[in-house]
Order: sequence, then structure tokens, then C-alpha cells
Amino acid sequence: MDKATTVKAVFFDIDGTLFSAKTKSIPASTIRALEYLRARGIRVFIATGRSINAISHVQHLNFDGYITFNGGCCVAKDNSVLFKQALDPQDIQQLLHYTSHQPLNFSLMYEDCHFVNQATPEIIAMYAYLNLPVPPLVDRTNPDVCNILQANILLKQEDELEFMHNIMPNSIATRWAPHSADINPKGISKKVGVEVFCEHFGFHISETMSFGDGGNDIEMLRHTAIGVAMGNATADVKAVADYVTDDIDNDGIWKALLYFKI
Repeated sequence: MDKATTVKAVFFDIDGTLFSAKTKSIPASTIRALEYLRARGIRVFIATGRSINAISHVQHLNFDGYITFNGGCCVAKDNSVLFKQALDPQDIQQLLHYTSHQPLNFSLMYEDCHFVNQATPEIIAMYAYLNLPVPPLVDRTNPDVCNILQANILLKQEDELEFMHNIMPNSIATRWAPHSADINPKGISKKVGVEVFCEHFGFHISETMSFGDGGNDIEMLRHTAIGVAMGNATADVKAVADYVTDDIDNDGIWKALLYFKI
């Protein structure tokens, strides 16, 4: 049987996949695609590096669940938390110590709030790209280092390996933009979130499909039965996908569903 005929759940990244940075909107064809999937009884899920409080621009589209913080926190439709794993406190302490004497922009993300270490032009530009207000500054004198679900660091890719090895060895970095990396606990990825919802709803991984465009989507695209890279995806994402569709602004999601006859 064709894999596409058995799809029961589809997972979508947000930025560059569902939501266009160019138009600051969700393409009409994507909204139609989501409505069509739901009409066929196929469940639809968000899979993002954002927090549950930073997805209001897509949340109205009636998703069945949310993989947030790249799998670090999985939230059901009724807002109950199905899974959560924080970053290693020692990694956070070392990050705070390192940035007390080295110029490095970062943000720290808790379940219900974000903080940044400084409001530089780069930080301001990043949050403008995400259509979010710049968070308040972290309290370095009394930080809560035990409940941080994700960090984001503005670090050049060529510096990433050394930084992670020396400063945050218990964490992993994945890129969603050339200038920025998401930092999550080792072993956490959107793949973990897919598994959480497979177990919660009782469908098998062979019945899943996913769409993404950035480095933090790679594990998810590899893991689901059908992994689709957007036409605007980075080369490493396209390399692991089962199929590369058109750009987000050229009806990429709709065209992929047509291609797989879903």
C-alpha cells in the first residue's frame, strides 16, 4: 500500500513552512490544505522552536497539538502538558558565566516567558523577524537555571562546535537561521515530539508526514514516514527529505499533498 494512503497525522514547522516571512501571513493555499486534511480525518500538529505563547498567529487554525521548543515541551489542544524537559542547569550557569565577559547575544525560554541578556540591534532584529516583542533582561543576580526549556544563541556556525563543547556540553544546537541556533537538551528534537503524539493518539510512525525548512526540522523529517522539505529549505534539509516541494509562497504545502495524492 502507498505510504500516502495511510497518513493519519501531519506535523508542520511554522516559520518558513506555515508562515511566510515575506508576506507575514499564512498562504491561502496552506489554510485550504489544513482544512482539507481535517475534513479527511487527518490530525494536524504544530512542530516549532517557539513557545506555546508565541504561536498566536497560527494557533487559530485548530491544531490537534503542539510540539514546542523543538520537542522540549509538548502541549495538547486543551493546553495540558504531555511532555517537558529542561536544559541542564550547569550548561545555563556556564553560559551566564561565559557571557559575563564575552560579547554574545542569547535568549532564555521558560514555559511561559522569555528573557534576553541584552537588547542589541541583532536581538531586536531577531524578535522583529519572529513578530514578537523583545523580552525583558535576564536577572543575572538570581536566575532560575532549573526550568529553562530552550535557549537561543546568536552565534556563527563556524564557532558553534567549539562553543557547545566547551560551554554547553549537555545540550545540542540546531539552526533555524544562518545567524541563530536553538539550544535544547541532548536527545531532544521534534522527533521526540512526534513520538509523544503518536503515543497519545495511538497512531504509528508509519502513518505520519511532516513539513519543514530549517535545521531543527531534520530529525522530524527523517523520522516521519513522509518528510517534505519546502522549496525554500536549506540544502541540508532538502538532502534528508523524501520529497522537496515548492516554496512556501508558491503553494508548497498544497502541491505536496497533491503530489502524494492525500
